[in-house]
Amino acid sequence: MFRTRREIVFVILSGIFITNAVVAELIGGKLIQIGPFVMSIGILPWPIVFLTTDLINDHFGEKGVKKLSFITAGLIAYAFLILFMAITIPAAKGISPVNDDQFQAVFGQSMWIIVGSLIAFMASQLIDVWIFWFFKNRTGEKKIWLRATGSTVISQLFDSFIVLGIAFWLPGKIDFDTFISSGLIGYTFKLAIAILLTPAIYLGHYLIKKYLDEDPAHKG
Repeated sequence: MFRTRREIVFVILSGIFITNAVVAELIGGKLIQIGPFVMSIGILPWPIVFLTTDLINDHFGEKGVKKLSFITAGLIAYAFLILFMAITIPAAKGISPVNDDQFQAVFGQSMWIIVGSLIAFMASQLIDVWIFWFFKNRTGEKKIWLRATGSTVISQLFDSFIVLGIAFWLPGKIDFDTFISSGLIGYTFKLAIAILLTPAIYLGHYLIKKYLDEDPAHKG
């Protein structure tokens, strides 16, 4: 384990990927308003997930991303189970600084977020991988921006509306008009961040390639 730089890079990228995906589930129940726009605060960690997805795609291939996506989905489901148990077990009355109603108000909504995000996550990741490799098979190592941004443009359109629909609209937390407007706003935000992250993708690609090329095991 950790015998090569390739293994180290994969573990680091996987850790960043999984951490941001799980954190997004836990904080996603909070809606924020920027001017007239409403969106879930859980949108904040997702650009990092896009970035690591593209880097793993480039350096570890389609199988690497798919395998990590299924592992992450399993961990999100595990988080769902732990939250369910935590909500079910009553708080110590007069002792716990957080009572059952407060805990339910915060993490009860996260249960819907996790269900919606789990479905949206797997759908968007599989779409992202397919589109990424569609472009890469036609452009080779060139046009990193095209495969990175192009895959995000399509996959996040599905992700934005699936998660909002299941987590907020179906439970009656928001009405249909808010669902559509929030989905479009969230999608636009993700798309803008994905475009802004393009230099970071190039930088990450360069640093990882340089690091791996200097690995004696890689050269051998």
